[in-house]
Amino acid sequence: MSALELQPCFVIHRRNYRNSSLLLELFTPQDGRFAAIAKGVKSGRSSRSALLQPFRPLLVGVSGRGEIKTLRQAEAEGNVYTLARKALYCGFYLNELLMRLLERNDPHPTLFLHYINALQALSESPSLEDTLRSFEVSLLRETGYELLLDHEAENGEAVQPDGLYDYHIEQGPIRTVVKADAENHNVIHGSTLISLQQGLQLTSQARREARGLMRRILAFYLGDKPLKSRELFRGPN
Repeated sequence: MSALELQPCFVIHRRNYRNSSLLLELFTPQDGRFAAIAKGVKSGRSSRSALLQPFRPLLVGVSGRGEIKTLRQAEAEGNVYTLARKALYCGFYLNELLMRLLERNDPHPTLFLHYINALQALSESPSLEDTLRSFEVSLLRETGYELLLDHEAENGEAVQPDGLYDYHIEQGPIRTVVKADAENHNVIHGSTLISLQQGLQLTSQARREARGLMRRILAFYLGDKPLKSRELFRGPN
C-alpha cells in the first residue's frame, strides 16, 4: 500500500489515542479493514477530527508496514450520509458487523459497494429492515460464509414460495410440514427465503421471519459476545 496512494474509505470505528490523536478502523475496497493512527488531529490547529467521522465518504493515504498504519492524508470525497434516529443506530450496526466479521487487510471491493448502497438506502428509505437484511446477506456471502437460500440443502431442489422450511445453519433449508409459529421459530416460508436471495422488498411476515433467521445465523458466527449496537437500540435490526 503506497504511502500517498489515495483510496476511497469510510471510518467504521474511532477512539481517542494518547493526547491529541485518534486510533481509527478504516474500510477500503482495496485493503479491506485496517487500523490507522491519525496523529495530532485533536489539537486546536487541526480540523481533521471532524472530517474523520463515520458515514462520510473519504479519500485517504496511509503509510507504514505494520498492522497499524499512519494516516498521512484525508479529504472528503462527498457529503456525509445523514442518518437520523433509527437509521443512525442501523448505521452503527453495519459498522459493528464489519468490525466483527471482516479479517484485517482482506480486500472486499464488492462488499464496499454494498456498504455504500446500504448507507444510501438508510439515508433515504423508510424500509430500514429490508436494508439491514440485504446487507447481512451480502456481508456473509462476501466473507465466505455459506448461506444457501434458494435451494434445499438435502436434494438441491428449488425452494418453493408456498413451502415451509426448517433452516439449518451451515447447511440450508430443509422442507418440513411443521408450521411456523412461536414454538417453531426455525421454520420459515419459502417466499421469505426467495425474497432474501433476490433482495426483494419484504412483507411484514417475511420481515419477522428474516429478522429471526439472520439473528440466529449471525449469532452462530459471532459467538457469545453481544453486539453493542443492539444493546443501544432494540429496534428494526
